[in-house]
Order: sequence, then C-alpha cells, then structure tokens
Amino acid sequence: MPNRSLKLFRDQLIYLLAPIAFVSLLTVPLARAQMTITTREGRVSGALSPDGSVEAFKGIPYAAPPVGALRWQPPQPPVAWQGVRKADHFSASCMQVIRGEHLPWTREFMAQYPISEDCLYLNVWTAAKRPAALRPVLVWIHGGGLVEGSAAPAVYNGEHLAGQGIVVVSINYRLGVLGFLSLPELTKESPHHASGDYGLEDIVAALNWVHQNIAAFGGDPSQVTIAGQSSGAAAVIYMTASPLAKGLFRGAIAESGAYISPPATTTLAAAEEQGTKLAASLGLHSLEQLRTLPAASLIAAQQKTRFRPDVDGWFLPDTISAIFARGKQNDVPTITGLNADEDSASSKYGKLTPAQFTQQAHERYGDQAAEFLKLYPSATPEQASLAQKASSRDDNRVAMYLWAANRAKTAKTPAYTYYFNHAIPWPGHPEFGAFHSAEIPYWFRNLDKLDRPFTPADRQLSREMSAYWLNFIRTGNPNGANLPHWRAYRGGSKTTMELGSKPGPIPVAGTEAFNFWQKIELKTEK
Repeated sequence: MPNRSLKLFRDQLIYLLAPIAFVSLLTVPLARAQMTITTREGRVSGALSPDGSVEAFKGIPYAAPPVGALRWQPPQPPVAWQGVRKADHFSASCMQVIRGEHLPWTREFMAQYPISEDCLYLNVWTAAKRPAALRPVLVWIHGGGLVEGSAAPAVYNGEHLAGQGIVVVSINYRLGVLGFLSLPELTKESPHHASGDYGLEDIVAALNWVHQNIAAFGGDPSQVTIAGQSSGAAAVIYMTASPLAKGLFRGAIAESGAYISPPATTTLAAAEEQGTKLAASLGLHSLEQLRTLPAASLIAAQQKTRFRPDVDGWFLPDTISAIFARGKQNDVPTITGLNADEDSASSKYGKLTPAQFTQQAHERYGDQAAEFLKLYPSATPEQASLAQKASSRDDNRVAMYLWAANRAKTAKTPAYTYYFNHAIPWPGHPEFGAFHSAEIPYWFRNLDKLDRPFTPADRQLSREMSAYWLNFIRTGNPNGANLPHWRAYRGGSKTTMELGSKPGPIPVAGTEAFNFWQKIELKTEK
C-alpha cells in the first residue's frame, strides 16, 4: 500500500510540474534570443546580471586591431564576423605598465592583466527589458594620465546605472607611446598631415560606433553624454574642442580633469622632435622598424617620456584655450568638479614641516610668498598640515571657478561645478580623505565593490550624487525632485556645489584667498 501511494504521489507531481517544465524550456531560448544583438559588424551575445534585470555586453570591437601596419594610424573600422560573437568578458587592457595597487588606489580602481596592443573594445550595459522608447546613453572614458588604465575596473561597472533607465558604455583607447607618438614620417604619410593624437581619435571612433549601433541596445544616439575622470576628464574637454567629435554627444562630465589634470597640448613640431628622440634611443630610424618592434619594448622605452596630445591641425586645429576663446568648441551642458584631497597620494601631502612649507611658499610664489603665508599661517606642525591642505583646496576651487568663467565668455550652455569633500571610510588610512577618483563609486552606485565600512551617510550621498548625474545624463540639468538645488555657474556668484554630508552651495574661497589665487592663476596663464 505505501508503494502504491508513493507511485500515485509521484505521478501526480509529474502531472503538476510538466507544464512548468515545458514553459521553462520555452523561456530559455527566448532569454537567449533577447541577449543577442545585431550590430553593423555582426551579432553579439552578452550575459545577464544575477537578478536578470541588466544585460552586459563586454569586449565588443569598435575598431580594427591597431597592429602591424595599423600601428600609429587613425582607427580603422572593425572587421565583420560571422555567427554570434560571445561578449561576456572584458577585452585586454591597452599596452601599459600594470602597477597593481598603489594607495590610495586599491585593486577596484586599477587596470589588470592581460594587456595587448589589440585593445580597441568597448562594453555596454543595458536593461534586459527593452522599453519602447530609446534611453539616454553614458560613455565613460577612464583616467590614468594617458599612459595607464582601462574600462574594466570594478568601480566602472555600469550595471546599477543601466538599471536606472540609461545605457552605459565604457571604452579602451590607445595609451602612451602607442597612442600619442608623433614623427615627421608619420605626419608625412598622413593625408591630413597630422600625427600623434591616435588615442583621442580612438575615442572619436568609439563615439561613432555608439552613434551607429547603440539603438540596437536600446540607447538613443541623439542623447549621448560623455564623462571621464582625471585624464579621462581631459579627454572629455579634448572632445569638446575637436571638430571630429562634433554632433556625437550632447553633454559632458569632466571630473578632476579640466584644471586638476588640465588638457595640455604641445605643438606638432615639438611632438615630432620628442618622437624622433625616442626612436633614436632605440637605435631605430624607420617606421618599418618601429612598427615591427614588440609593443612591450616600446612601452619600456617610454618610461622617461611624457606624451600628450599635439595641435596637429586635424584632431585639434588649435589649442584648447584658443578654440574656446573663439567659441568654436562643441558647446554642450557640462558638469565639472574636483575632490578635496586631490593630492593625497603624495607622500608629502599634509606632512610638510613649518620650515618646509615656508620654503616651498617662497620657491613657488616669490614676492607674493608673504601674502600667501599670511593667508595660510604655519607656525606649528599642526598649522602647517592644515595650511598645506587648505591652500591646495582653495587653489583648485578657484582654478575651477576661473575655468567656468572663461568658458562662459563664449558658451551658450550651462556649466555646473562641484566640490566633493566626503572621505571614503578607511580606518587604516584616514590620511587619504576624499582622494583623486574617490567620487566615482558614489555616483556609479558601486560602493559594494569596495571593501570599506560604509555608513548610512555614505549610502545617502551615493543616492544623491547618482541622482544628480542621472538627471544630467537624461536632461542636461542635474536638478530634480527631492534634491538640494544645484545652481549653474553665474558670473559674480563665487559659489560651487558641495557634495558631502549636506549637499548645497558653498563659497569657492574666502575673499582674500580668492583674490590671491586669481592673481596666481592669471600670472600662470601669461
């Protein structure tokens, strides 16, 4: 009797579960079909987030591998493929020296191995459920001094933002000698008589790819915002200055870069001279030799050379300041700002003795040193530490304000400035404070990617910052319901938006400090 009951129960269970199993079998192919996107070059399949709400497509080529004869050439169209390309993992980072963790930047902020010259790939995060309307797009440009970094660090994960109604794209671009070498021979072979800005041209190629393909991922190509931090922020400013990027984005976010890591340029002639010296140091005197040299050898040779973009007449027809002064920039709404402790990675940050601080003041400011030391007294070690930090913060905030003021002379769109002064909680290293790049995991909503004792206050700030950034990406204005009002730059109002425990407007600096740093900045410009 027990056996008959057990058999009856089993038969009933099979009868009840069979429809569920049948439906499950049907839904598997449907889910897979949803995860296959057709781009101009071919189909790609991604991977769903653990909760099934977001799809990630990683390692999609946006240009042909820049190797062999394509080394030091403008990016070429990607090669088409047959079948479905699996886009479920990040590509290699571009060639660089991988430094690993170096505080305050832990692994979550850093590029990792593998590295390769074949690196022109991007990543897309989008909602798994496609709404009828296309959504705004964020294109993230990583920092790293134009010599290191990648699109893959954990703090750049776009999953949460994609769940909030936008499409997120992150990109790799050529770095260092492979991205910015200029030579007379390269200039001569160029139809535009230009060389040296290949890494920035990669970013333009990625933006063109987005313009052509992002609708297939649910993104609106007419609603693209570019954003970057440090040299990525400088790259954002380069894009606003370049005619090659015209019409490819409608908003810009430059974090700790417009004046902290300013988008400096050199002349084409100076860049060619620098490249010629590098080639000579390798004992090479032809492009053929340089193009066949292993990429690792070139990276090793560049260590004492600082590459930067040049005014090549093609990507950059003039200096950044001249382009903005003439009103020839790509005029789009802009968010720009800085962190309180941008310099805290320096071993000397806040640690100068009174004598060292005084000596440094005289070396930097000459006959204005007395005025500086009156503003920032340093009679004791404690005073010297506070004075060093306060002077750095005031200098940076005034530089930011003056940048916005200069921009406003020709821009018709608003600029929103901020000052992030919330220290990431780090019991073992409180000295780093609100360090360079600390704001990124807050607005990306990636605090959980970091091993830190975050508090409810951190979570609240993360929600508020993310709301500001998302509003801007959607509308070109960071303001929205239930948020403290963020006023755009206006001449005469020397305030900026503080992003910390209580977001709100604060003075850029005290009157005397502002006047001092304004004189210094104007003197530096001359």
